[in-house]
Amino acid sequence: MQQARLIPLVDEGLGNSAYLLDTGDGRALAVDAPRDLRALRAAASKRGLTVAWAADTHLHADFLSGAVQLAATDGAQILASAAGMRAFEHRGLADGDDVDLGGLTLRALATPGHTDEHLSFLLLDGPAPVGVFTGGSLIVGSAARTDLLGDDRTAELARAQYASVHRLATLPDATHVWPTHGAGSFCSAPPGAARTSTIGAEKTSNPLLAVPDADAFVAQLIGSLGSYPAYFRWLAETNRRGPAVIDTTPALPQLSAGQVRRLLTDGAVIVDVRPVTDVAAGHIPGAIAIPLRAQFATWLGWLVSPETPVAIVRNPDQDPADILWPALNIGFERLAGELAGGMNAWTGALTTTRLVRPDQIDTPVLDVRQANEYGGGHLPGAVHVELGRLPTTGNPVPAGPAVVMCGHGERAMTAATLLARTGRRDLAVLTGGPDDWATATGRRLREGS
Repeated sequence: MQQARLIPLVDEGLGNSAYLLDTGDGRALAVDAPRDLRALRAAASKRGLTVAWAADTHLHADFLSGAVQLAATDGAQILASAAGMRAFEHRGLADGDDVDLGGLTLRALATPGHTDEHLSFLLLDGPAPVGVFTGGSLIVGSAARTDLLGDDRTAELARAQYASVHRLATLPDATHVWPTHGAGSFCSAPPGAARTSTIGAEKTSNPLLAVPDADAFVAQLIGSLGSYPAYFRWLAETNRRGPAVIDTTPALPQLSAGQVRRLLTDGAVIVDVRPVTDVAAGHIPGAIAIPLRAQFATWLGWLVSPETPVAIVRNPDQDPADILWPALNIGFERLAGELAGGMNAWTGALTTTRLVRPDQIDTPVLDVRQANEYGGGHLPGAVHVELGRLPTTGNPVPAGPAVVMCGHGERAMTAATLLARTGRRDLAVLTGGPDDWATATGRRLREGS
């Protein structure tokens, strides 16, 4: 692959990788670019590249595609599966179709399983395979989940995934594997896995390629599936229709305290993105704390309806773009604005939350981590309810005071504020996680459910 370079663009929050391929002639191919194109545009600008093609491996459920935006603003040709029935101009590809990238060739391979219309894109230099963009088919150490189209199709799609990953495994061992989904993705990548691999490495180490037959593959893959965010249920259809083109720089309108109160009366939600310690010291009653970090969009989309107007509370040193773009990336268009002046502008009553250290726990514990995290090690006697299930679970906390915990404190604070909206006033938040408790107390964590 002379003069061509691949630039991975990793979204640590959603656990995904987009790719920018420099084809060596001033043009570039973007693969699975998100709607938030800041990183991709910076990479292209740094190298003087024009994005000529925007390829999507599948109808994404975990983020909105940036392909439509790249077509509108950069003149990129959209490459995607013809079977996806996308409702916008694109070049529809079927199995075996080739795209000339000016010396390199991109070949579509039908690899259904994660979705029905899923394509992988094999990059060829002459007749030689260089690498394959596998999207949500073969990923490092696993294969992506097959339950996004409903429980009634999960096993059927898992069998299709078995055939797809074994098809990819017939490529030469030296072929690079460039997946979209990686560690941290709720599309089911194992924790701690590398972002890229090779066919040979996957044949050696991927446990799903070591199972004896399709039945064992289906059982193992389905058995590994955990919960996923609520917005996964509708983003694929938004991607099929085509996300709206963004033609102005997103901004957060300034809202007075009175305007925020009126929004609340009309059914809006306050999302407080400040750090845990600031939220604990005092937050607006009824606010949902979602501390601003890489995983912000995941929890916003999991816990708040996209139809609900949202008023933001932030600190002055928190960049509004780091709130707006992740929200737009998952289809949240209704950010009504932010409290002008931050918490200093709020004149009403505040709610405080007690923070406790790992050596101070003397009440029942509510652990709101994911099931696999809880099973890997938890405090003895801890009640477990995943954060994403709290809005629909009722009150899982034993009567009386309780400490809410997660891995570091951010999700625990989110849970505490959610429960406060149901009337709970006797909850504390652990500053730290289970390993901190084990170190502080000298006691062992319990494994399993």
